[in-house]
Amino acid sequence: MIDPMSRTVAGARVLITGAAKGMGRLYAQRAVDEGAAAVILWDSDAAALTSAAAELGEWAAERTRVAPYVVDIADLGAIAQTAQRVRTEVGNPDIVINNAGVIRGKYFWEHDNGDDTRPTMQVNALAPMYITREFLPAMIDNAYREARIVNIASAAGTLSNPRMSVYAASKAALIGWSDSLRLELVQQDHGNVKVTTVCPSYISTGMFTGAKGPLLTPIMTPEYVVDRVWRAMLAGKPMLTLPWTVGLAQALRGTLPLPVWDAVAGNVFGVYRSMDKWVGRG
Repeated sequence: MIDPMSRTVAGARVLITGAAKGMGRLYAQRAVDEGAAAVILWDSDAAALTSAAAELGEWAAERTRVAPYVVDIADLGAIAQTAQRVRTEVGNPDIVINNAGVIRGKYFWEHDNGDDTRPTMQVNALAPMYITREFLPAMIDNAYREARIVNIASAAGTLSNPRMSVYAASKAALIGWSDSLRLELVQQDHGNVKVTTVCPSYISTGMFTGAKGPLLTPIMTPEYVVDRVWRAMLAGKPMLTLPWTVGLAQALRGTLPLPVWDAVAGNVFGVYRSMDKWVGRG
């Protein structure tokens, strides 16, 4: 439930995936700061989740319930089981932030289908669909209660890039589904539920250690991105691309002949070499 007067999440139940650390942890802190009724933390890292829940619980005092759940969202069956627990123990969330993601920075032929390709597609593309499907019907039924779904995609889902083929495919799938869902809700007069699709370039989290920002595209801080996403979510903004050069690149890619765009992206902006030294979380 978005407070229509102050545009905060005060009184809302907020579910965040990948909530134990990084940007997920920052989203959770923001929800606590604004007085959410409940902050529901999903993460596969039990130790980090316990630590995050304890810290948030101390900060929240009695006004916000902090509810941690250990769940591997690559296990699509576990999503349904954990969602049922959330509905029973906390209540259906008013806001779902599909934040969790994984990346394998390899050439496509270096991927292992079982260890790389399948979990990347499951976590980045299928899990947000499964999670949203669990909670969306109740959001729709509460026609007088504003609800939000935030899907953290990537600029990689809009532009091809070497060493990101499977990741780019997963994020392109997420973008296509997310914005189509937005249109479906509008078409069927479910305007109380708004979907925001987020397409950022590189962020200085552990996921992208070693990556180099293209020309005019600095690597952004998690705090900056979280603030922009939060404001877009509250406003019900359909699409957020960060920074501005992501939109420029999309426009150039759509107008220039492909060989010309490849030359511009590769030789001028340096997009095609941006993952050469990627190491991720090591």
